[in-house]
Amino acid sequence: MRYNRLGHSGLFVSELCLGTMTFGGSDDMWGQIGKLQQEDADGLVRTALDAGINFIDTANVYASGRSEEILGQSLKNLGIARDEVVIATKVHGQMGEGPNARGASRAHILDQAKASLARMQLNHIDLYQIHGFDPATPIVETLEALDTLVRQGHVRYLGLSNWAAWQVVKAVGIAEARQLAPIVSLQAYYTLAGRDLEREVVPMLLSEDIGLMVWSPLAGGFLSGKFDREGKTAEGRRVAFDFPPIDKDRAYDAVDAMRAIASDKRCTVPQVAIAWLLHRKVVTSVLIGAKRVDQLTDNIGATNVSLTDEELAALDAVTQLPAEYPGWMLAFQNEHRANLMREQKR
Repeated sequence: MRYNRLGHSGLFVSELCLGTMTFGGSDDMWGQIGKLQQEDADGLVRTALDAGINFIDTANVYASGRSEEILGQSLKNLGIARDEVVIATKVHGQMGEGPNARGASRAHILDQAKASLARMQLNHIDLYQIHGFDPATPIVETLEALDTLVRQGHVRYLGLSNWAAWQVVKAVGIAEARQLAPIVSLQAYYTLAGRDLEREVVPMLLSEDIGLMVWSPLAGGFLSGKFDREGKTAEGRRVAFDFPPIDKDRAYDAVDAMRAIASDKRCTVPQVAIAWLLHRKVVTSVLIGAKRVDQLTDNIGATNVSLTDEELAALDAVTQLPAEYPGWMLAFQNEHRANLMREQKR
């Protein structure tokens, strides 16, 4: 297990992060994702920690807070020292009745931070993330509320999730101008089946030195190798919960290419999908979630899969995004300057 610096902070996190969205679901949307209760959750947390994972992610909205409760109890049950783990949670989703029970307002953030700490039985959150963009709340209000939590010692680092590139940069600029606690990470969807992030977000993250936490690296299970063009029946979350949306033709091409690589390397298709992400310069940590220990162990095995330049090129070729403006214009206008920069590095 390798450890990467989270953005421009001094915090190091494992290249894999245990996602806990499968914890605590019942007969609702979260139940379709996972219904793991305490004993099974303890087993997954123990397996992750034994493999060297020091990074665990949850959210207040997962199973209406039950995921946070189970995670916190797992840390107690397993006797995990607080400084051995980096705990991340999120705020934004609906957590009660009424119009103020969601979003990124000062009131909702401060109330939910306290609620998350109580559910997890912790005295601080390592990484507190705004789970989505709130068009009703000025960004400065959100950032000032987060800064308050940092100054009070309840939160150590700040992140965002599912924000557009312009929104992130605006937040970064406001934080710098007002000397507020900085944004160090973005949690976003990125996978061989969905590389949209590469258009605007990836260049922004590299420019601003913001860490990337990847959610759904297997595209909701589509890249598990259980699906094919022949309509092979598969089990898993995507059968009942077809999310996130993907270009299935491109995803099938990716699966075909990964199967060939997996066969050569004697590994699994999911391991190739995760390994591809681990080879991306922009990626800090990849979230892996599971319902069973064997699934988690298989995903962890991706850290031992090394892809050659030729294999990476083959995967890139079948999943490359079609050119869009202004990307193709920027490439056209800057070809000469880019070549000069490459020659300078040599």
